[in-house]
Order: sequence, then structure tokens, then C-alpha cells
Amino acid sequence: MSPERLASYHAYTRKHSVNWPMYCVARAILLPFFLIYFRLDRRGREYGKAKGGVIVAANHRSFLDPFVVGACLPWRRPMNYMAKVELFERRWQGWMLSRLGAFPVRRGESDEESMLTARMIAERGGAVCVFPEGTRIRRGTLANPKRGVGRLALQTGAVVIPTAVLGTEHVRRGWRIRPRKCKVRLGPPMTFPRAEEPSPALAETVTARIWPNVLLQWEDLGGLPPMRRAAVIGAGSWGTAVAVLLARGGLEVQLGARTPERVEELIEDGENRRYLPGVPLPESIDVRPASAIELAGLDLICLAIPSAQLPQAVGTIADRVSSRSAVLMLTKGLISGQGQLPSEYVGERVRARAIACLGGPAHAREAVSGSAALVLGSADEELRVQIGEVFDKAGLVCERSRDVTGVEMAGAAKNAAALAAAAAEPHGLNAAGIAVAAIWRECIDHAVARGADPETFAGLAGVGDLTATMMAPSGRNRRAGELLGTGTPAKDIPGKIGQASEGLDTVPLLAEAVVASGVEADALAALAALIRGECDAGEWMASLRQVERERRAA
Repeated sequence: MSPERLASYHAYTRKHSVNWPMYCVARAILLPFFLIYFRLDRRGREYGKAKGGVIVAANHRSFLDPFVVGACLPWRRPMNYMAKVELFERRWQGWMLSRLGAFPVRRGESDEESMLTARMIAERGGAVCVFPEGTRIRRGTLANPKRGVGRLALQTGAVVIPTAVLGTEHVRRGWRIRPRKCKVRLGPPMTFPRAEEPSPALAETVTARIWPNVLLQWEDLGGLPPMRRAAVIGAGSWGTAVAVLLARGGLEVQLGARTPERVEELIEDGENRRYLPGVPLPESIDVRPASAIELAGLDLICLAIPSAQLPQAVGTIADRVSSRSAVLMLTKGLISGQGQLPSEYVGERVRARAIACLGGPAHAREAVSGSAALVLGSADEELRVQIGEVFDKAGLVCERSRDVTGVEMAGAAKNAAALAAAAAEPHGLNAAGIAVAAIWRECIDHAVARGADPETFAGLAGVGDLTATMMAPSGRNRRAGELLGTGTPAKDIPGKIGQASEGLDTVPLLAEAVVASGVEADALAALAALIRGECDAGEWMASLRQVERERRAA
């Protein structure tokens, strides 16, 4: 677009605001259409009657937003708004938009021409709509605002009306405009002292006062609130590490320990010396007994509990979890009884708005050092975005996946495979390789039968996590496998290593689940027999070799 044509659009808006005949015809047609087709719900319209210049600060979900926001203002007050310059490329379209109140803005850069146009509109007593997020945010909660709205409010002294829009993101699919309910809420006007040339810091401060009021309107409409408060139940190494990461990601975090004595120990030491020594707990983490955590007002509840203890823990919290809270599963393994995955078990018993799980080769100490990679699995796209952004801010590589079954099955499989490798190692590295391959193959077949994506096992959640677990010299499953391979009874192993081993608990359940699904589980069944003490390590390895011979013969 030529500079001359761009300047002509700004000149028209500065002089005329809108073409009044076109504006009246468009509003007479569009307003009834919005009220009927989109069942437009307009709240707080009385605030749109503010005198003098008005700045409408709104979130941005769809191309429809300027029109539904404008429909909330009085007829006599047409609204001007910024639109991306690309929409003005076609002459006829640019002309129409300009006459209906739009003026071009170059997104992603400082556009002083657009800011001057907005300023002139507000100073002469007009209404200008600003989308502080700078772009459309179609999913999840609201994004962080740019400081331009604060600068404009200070330069003009105009009234700022915090506004929220919800539902317009569901209207358009391709070229189809679908009848989806839309809501707009205007909040009480805000005023600020006028400053001709406000500093960036001052503009940032004013924006920081405006945006929470937009969030208030957004949440009142039922919009997804941002992540603010979280709790981690389980103060082991991984639970402590995740609590530290969430605090770094900007959340208020409660860390729930099992007993009051353990809470006192953590507070006095300022770190988890038992499971994660040398990692200080941020002051923002509130350590308390798990039973004293206030679950009702939380945005995120993380369960860092061994799979064998999960049913008891879920039983104590199920009635206290709000439907607005999300749950993040840090448990790896299967749940006794029906051999369910942790997210399945919790999803049937807790009324959370959505559930996610965490996988990948992330050991606790490496995670808090920022050198780990995670895989976040959830069927809820908005939750994947929210939690993923928190971990991104904490400095981790966080891969998002919708394959919850694959992520959790890969976590259970790598524990079983790592346990098998360590138990088989006294019989040689080839024996360890046979054990890993046999266990891993059966787990993949079972996961795929349950709807998992095979690619998940080839990525961070699968091979990546398996490799990291097998190479970790102090890993719980590796140490448990070493003891199991040298004849230590499974029941004595947790006491010797000081922590529960998910592999010991998972393998018998996994063997039963695989058999029940119709998949061959000879290797898993043999390892389960070793754990139950029904055979020794030598007999177990002999059975594994026999399994491999029979498979090759078949």
C-alpha cells in the first residue's frame, strides 16, 4: 500500500470519524442480526454513556469483536478502532472499513501514525476501541497487554472502559459464520491524570491497572481465568521440583507434605534435604500439611503421589476440588484394581475442568536447573496452552501433546523397562537389551490397542524418558532393579532405597492389563513373577530368552 493511500485513511478518520449514512444503515442491519443470530448478550451498557472522549480497552478473540463492542455503545457514539493494515490492501475493502470506523495499524511495530489518530479521536470526544493484546487470542485465557493503551489514556485524559468479549472466537469456521452465543461486558469507567509525554514506565503502570479490570469482566462472563494459584500434593523429589518450577513460572504455590513434622522440617531447612538437597525453596512457596491445602480456590492441583497411594489421596480430596480447577498428574504407573492410567482414574472421581499429565526425561534436579525437557499431555487445548506457558516461563523445554494415553503409557513402560534392564544386567548387557526390547514392545502394542499414537513412544515421552531413566545411576527404578536382580525380595526394596519404586508397583498391574487387552504379555508376566518371588533372576532370564526364540520362530 502506498504511503499516500495509508495517509488518506488516517486523514478521513481524524476529520469525519465515520460516514454517518453508511454507519446508520450498517448498524440498523447488524444490530438486530447480532441480537438474534448470535444471541448477543450486552452487559454494563450504562457505562458506555460516559461523557467526553472514551477509550474502550477490550480483549480480542475474533474479527467480529469491534462490531459487537460497538453495538454496546449508544447510537450517537460511533466507535473507531484499529485494524491491521493488511485489511486495507483491497481498495474497496479499505474504503468500506474506513467509512465504518476502522483505521490501519501496523502490528508488531511502533506505529506513531495510528497512535496519533487514536489520540485525536479521544481528544475531540469520540470513542476509540483498543485491543491491548495486540493480536487475536483465540484460545485459553487473555494474553499480556502492550503498554500503548496506558500511554493513550495518559496523553488524552479520556475515560477508559474495560471491556471483555467472549464467544466470538467460535463464530467463524472457514467462510461459514455460525450461530454461536456471544457476550460483551463493559466495566466501570476508569480515569487517569493527563500527561503529555508519559514515560514508558508510567504507561506500563497505567496499563497494569487497566488490564486487571478487563480480566474481571472476562471472568464474570465465564471466560477462562489465568493461572494464578497452584498446589502440589506430595513433597517428594519430583513434587518439590514441580513446585519450584511453578513458582518460577509466576504462580502462588502451596506444597503439601504428608505430616506436620515433615512440614516443619521443610520450613526450617528451606529446602527438601531428604529428596532434593541443595535446591532452595522460593519464599513464595507455602509449605503446609496436604490436608490443610485450600483446594477450592485453586487454578491448578498437581498430584505428585506414587501410584500405589493415589486412590487413598484422591479419596481425601475428591469432594474438595472445584469444577474450575485443573489437575496435573505427576504420577507414573497404573492404579491397582482395574489397572487404569492415573488420568483416567482421577477423571472418573474428581470434578476438575480438565486433566493433564507430565512425561518426558525430566529428573527432578535437572528440571530445577532448567536443563530438562517435559512432555505435557492433555486433551484440553486451553489447558495445554496455560500450563505450557508456565513451564516455558520457568525456563524448560515443554512439548505439548494431546495423546494423554501415549504419554502416560510411555511413563509406565519406561519404569518397567528400566527395572527389567537393571535386573537383567548381572547376566550381561545382551540380557539387559533383550529385557528392555521385550518389555518395551509389549507396552507399545498395548498402548496402540488403547488408542495411543506410536510416535509418542519414539519421542521425549518414550525413548527419551527411557534413556534418561536407564542412565541415571541413582534412579529409583534402576536401583530397585539392581536389588531385584541380586535376589532382594520386592517387599524389602522400598525400605532399602528410601523411596517407592513405581516399576515394582506397575509391572504386575501392567501385565494384567496387557493380557486383558488381548495383547501378548509373556515378558511382562515373567517380570511380574520375579517381583512376586515366584522365580529367581536366572529363571526369569531363561524365560525371556525362550520368549525371544518363540517370537523369532513365529
